[in-house]
Amino acid sequence: MSRFNKEDPWFRRAKREGFAARSVYKLREIDRKHRLFRPGQSVLDLGCAPGSWLQYAARRVGPSGVVAGVDLSDVKIDLPGWVTVIRADLYDLDLERLRAVANRFDRVISDAAPATTGVAWADHARSVELARRSFEIARLLLRPGGTWVAKVFQGEDYPPFRAEVLPAFRKLVESKPKSSRKRSVEIFLVGIGLIGERADVSGE
Repeated sequence: MSRFNKEDPWFRRAKREGFAARSVYKLREIDRKHRLFRPGQSVLDLGCAPGSWLQYAARRVGPSGVVAGVDLSDVKIDLPGWVTVIRADLYDLDLERLRAVANRFDRVISDAAPATTGVAWADHARSVELARRSFEIARLLLRPGGTWVAKVFQGEDYPPFRAEVLPAFRKLVESKPKSSRKRSVEIFLVGIGLIGERADVSGE
């Protein structure tokens, strides 16, 4: 554990409240502002490790809901029975496995981020591609009227990506949660009300 983490009030709070990571407070702030979750919903969490967003979503939808998480890394925390975790690459994901959890989802959320290299333009470009992939999956698995949330690093590719996403939702807003580190270039896109019929899950 780094000295920085020990002194980070959000990290200490997450540990005290039993969450796997400080990122839970970003989702909670977005939830409170946009009323993302309610009991009985189906939620898909892309890039779910270490699991704090899974924990939060599971608490909010309760045992009458379902939560599915996808990540290349293992999630090493205890989760309730209405949570399913699939270890997989977002770019090589068997969507039928997700359909077995829920035919379609009310919410698709993504805190996925690339392993940063320190090269700002490269990290930004990879972040935009991950956000784009989460959007592609949302277009296939999110119910009409559903909401999509995705983290993306700001940079030159961000405005065109935002413009690409904009027509798909009734409303598209940006969120910079208070728990984001001040030096961070991350921002969260919140697409509210997916427009149109859900595409065939095969993507064909």
